[in-house]
Amino acid sequence: MDLRFGAGKPTDEERAAVDALLGPPESAWEGADDRNDTDLRWARGGREARERRELLLPGLHALNDRVGWISEGGLDYLCRRLTVPPAEGYGVATFYAMFAVKPRPATVVHVCTDLACVARGSARVCAELERDLGPAGSAGSGAVWQPSPCLGLCERAPAALAIRAGEAPRAAVVAPATAEAVADAASAPHEAPGEPPAAAAVPQTGAAVPQTGATAPQTGAAVPQTGADGLVLLRRVGVVDPGSLDDYRTHGGYAALRRAFALGPAGVIREVTEAGLVGRGGAAFPTGRKWAATAQQPDHPHYLVCNADESEPGTFKDRVLMEGDPYTLIEAMTIAGYATGAHRGYLYLRGEYPRALLRLRTAIDRARARCFLGEDVMGQGFAFDIEIRRGAGAYICGEETAIFNSIEGRRGEPRSKPPFPVEKGLFGKPTAVNNVETLVNVLPILIEGAQAYARTGTGTSTGTKLFCVSGTVARPGVYELPFGATLGELLELAGPPGTLRAVLLGGAAGGFVRPDELDVPLTFEGTRAAGTTLGSGVVLVLDDSVDLPRILLRIAEFFRDESCGQCVPCRVGTVRQQEALHRIKDLTGAAAAGDIALLREVGRAMRDASICGLGQTAWNAVESAIDRLGAFK
Repeated sequence: MDLRFGAGKPTDEERAAVDALLGPPESAWEGADDRNDTDLRWARGGREARERRELLLPGLHALNDRVGWISEGGLDYLCRRLTVPPAEGYGVATFYAMFAVKPRPATVVHVCTDLACVARGSARVCAELERDLGPAGSAGSGAVWQPSPCLGLCERAPAALAIRAGEAPRAAVVAPATAEAVADAASAPHEAPGEPPAAAAVPQTGAAVPQTGATAPQTGAAVPQTGADGLVLLRRVGVVDPGSLDDYRTHGGYAALRRAFALGPAGVIREVTEAGLVGRGGAAFPTGRKWAATAQQPDHPHYLVCNADESEPGTFKDRVLMEGDPYTLIEAMTIAGYATGAHRGYLYLRGEYPRALLRLRTAIDRARARCFLGEDVMGQGFAFDIEIRRGAGAYICGEETAIFNSIEGRRGEPRSKPPFPVEKGLFGKPTAVNNVETLVNVLPILIEGAQAYARTGTGTSTGTKLFCVSGTVARPGVYELPFGATLGELLELAGPPGTLRAVLLGGAAGGFVRPDELDVPLTFEGTRAAGTTLGSGVVLVLDDSVDLPRILLRIAEFFRDESCGQCVPCRVGTVRQQEALHRIKDLTGAAAAGDIALLREVGRAMRDASICGLGQTAWNAVESAIDRLGAFK
């Protein structure tokens, strides 16, 4: 192991940030200023320190949050504390888009330029910012702005997120964004942290909203159906105070966990299996089978990982659940841990979700204080606790094994399978990985019973589904419908545009649907039969004002930027796809035929040979636009 450190020294701020996380160094080997006689006799750290490598990502966040960027001296100090080779630490720091290893201002404004925001005018916002503040990435007035992939604020597109580093980091949402509002958020001080009151009003369009401030908007504004009859997963969002454990319990909270203890671990798994619950992240793998396989592994300890890194462009349902009903997720994770024999759960949260982070931290602390987490959950002799791990801007970390590497303090690159996570997952131990929506479905299954739950939906797609509707609709937001409802029925709720051009189902990794195909049933099997995919529930609506070739180019740019580069088909193929689409974005017919043939060849190679789902699906939307919508004809 090469532990060669550079000549850079940490500043007092950087040292304080790392020490606040890890505690003060115990010896000069860990970075203390003075070497004493004991240090000369033996080196402390070694294996014990290396076992703390999982704290590398939190340590990078600590540095970036305090200063705004990660210097060589700060990185060396963190790596010395954890006995991590600085070269490997640098490789991890540069893997994530939210970190910077070159000096930049303390305030960074991320302006979304992804699909939903493109459809709602983000290009105009960026052009005005370039005119008023200078090119993206150029520092001025103590702030810098930069284009960003999807921020998960699609219901209020176009959107921006301002983040200010410091001893108490601040964040502010600007949505819907204007250049003037973004400039104000970049220059004006953010308000002090604090939870919004239950009756806080929704700010006016374009207002800068402190993610932790007293005027934060109601999460219920993202749910047009708030308070409607028939809601299951969204029934508490916009109704309960997300910070109140008592309010949650008044509205039925922790009834499912009580029933889980009555059933026992095997009984919980049986209920989940008989209910027909499948993963809601896009893969649709049976949840009961996954839990049973994890619980049966003889190797211990077992782990539970909640994948809350929803980075698929157009997806924001998990954010709405976590911001509006955080105790539901905590209860669901506790049940999953009980069923699979896990005593520790990791909640891997998008770095772009500061309000969700605050509310989940608050909820976890209060649940722990009331014995709903900890050594003896509800007096049942079951120990379970949850640790939040923040992502830092890497779409690939939504892949289940890339999450493991990220949590362990390594680059978030997917692993080869087998072995599968249920056999060797996080820290090489059996691990169950589920996303937020999948987990919260467990509560109605246990409360209603498997048979009652399965009566909603269809035979192979049971229960309800959350759909993230954005783009050119009158009422964007998260909608909950039973499986089997048609796409047309969903669009009627959201207010379709006057002239519909296409609907993108499943996000950047999904496929397009024509206006004459709105009778497609919104089920896993129905969309598959129609030649598209339900994916994570993205429904991006495009009218005839949207430039379709440029939407396809943005999809290609997204996959090029987010490829981890581990395998050649994806690393090279996403670049070639983007180059070809750039060449033909203004061409049609014979002029585009050669590059379309190249796109098909590259797409097949990525689909057949990429190591993970990113490369395997990077061609899907482009292929469907060419074949179904007649793009470039």
